[in-house]
Amino acid sequence: MQRPLTAPLLNPPPTPSPRARAARTALATLTALAALAALSGCGGTAEAARDTRPPTTPTGVTAIAGSATTVHVMWSPATDDRAVTGYTVLQAGRPVKELPGTTLMTDITGLAPGTAHTFTVRARDAAGNRSADSPAVTATTPVATAEDRTLPTRPTALRVTPAGPDAAALSWRPARDDTRVTAYDVYQSGSRIHTVPGTATATRVTGLRPATAYTFTVRARDAAENSSPDSGAVDLTTPGVPGDRPATAPTGVSAKAAKGTLTLTWTPPRTTTGPVKEHELHLNGRFATTIVWGADPGAGPVHYTLTVPATPGVRYVVTLRAKLPDGTWGDFSAPCTVTTV
Repeated sequence: MQRPLTAPLLNPPPTPSPRARAARTALATLTALAALAALSGCGGTAEAARDTRPPTTPTGVTAIAGSATTVHVMWSPATDDRAVTGYTVLQAGRPVKELPGTTLMTDITGLAPGTAHTFTVRARDAAGNRSADSPAVTATTPVATAEDRTLPTRPTALRVTPAGPDAAALSWRPARDDTRVTAYDVYQSGSRIHTVPGTATATRVTGLRPATAYTFTVRARDAAENSSPDSGAVDLTTPGVPGDRPATAPTGVSAKAAKGTLTLTWTPPRTTTGPVKEHELHLNGRFATTIVWGADPGAGPVHYTLTVPATPGVRYVVTLRAKLPDGTWGDFSAPCTVTTV
C-alpha cells in the first residue's frame, strides 16, 4: 500500500522559550480569574456584600445649657441593618463633634454666653452611610457672671425608685446658688450619665440592666461651671425580668472607718443551689482580697474587718462580688464610699 505523501513545512514555527511559555500561562490565568469575577458579579455576590443602606435618623435629641459656655446634647440611639458605628453632632449645620456609636450624649464647649445655639445629630455606619440630620433643637446659654466662684449648695433628699427593669426615676430637693442653678448632673458610680435643666428636680434614667445594682448621686451646676458637692448616694437594684437569672450581686454594702481599719457589712446574694461562702473584695476598682468562710455564713448581713494604712482622709470605693455555688463569679455590688479617719 502506498503511503500518503506529506508536504514538508516550509517555515516551521520556532519553539517558544521557557520565559514565553510562563508569560502565556500567567496571561491565561489572569483571563480566567477576570472571567470568574465577572460571573460572580453577575450572580449578585458583590452586590449583596455592598452596604448602601443608611442608619435611621437619631430621635429624642435634647440640648440643655449647663453654663454660660456649655450645652449638653443627648439623643436616643439610631438603628442600622448592620451596626451604627458613630454619631456626628452639628451646630448650625457645621460638624463640631465626632463620637463612637456607643455614645449618646456630649458637652459642646467654648460657646458664646447669652446666645441661642442650634444642634442636630446624624448617625453613620461602617460603610460610611450617613443618616439624615435629626430635627434641630436650640439651647440658649445664660449670660456669664464675672468672678463667680461660689459653689451651689448640694441637692438634698435624693430618692431613686425603679421604673421597670431598665430604668430609674430620680427626684431631689433643689440646690441654691448666689446667681442661679443652671443644670443638675446625674452621676452613676462617679460617672456623669445625664443632665437636666436647673429648673428640674426630677428625671428618668434609662438604659439600665435588669437585676443590677446601681448607685446614684446628683450635683448642681451654675453658669460659671461651679459644681456643688455630691448629694447623698442612693443605691438601687433594678428588678429582674421573668425568666432571667436571679440577681447575683451582694446588697446593702456599707463601710465604717476606724483608725487603720474598715469594717464592711453586706448581705450575700440568695441562691437556691447552696450557700455563698466566698467573696472577692475590690478597693478603688482593684482586687484587694478574697474573703472565705469555712461554713455557711447564713442569710446575712455578714461583716468583715479589713486593715488599711492609718492615714486619715483617704477615700476608698468598695465593691464586692460573690462566688456562686456553681463556681462562677456573680455581679459586683453597688459601690460604697468610705473615708479613713
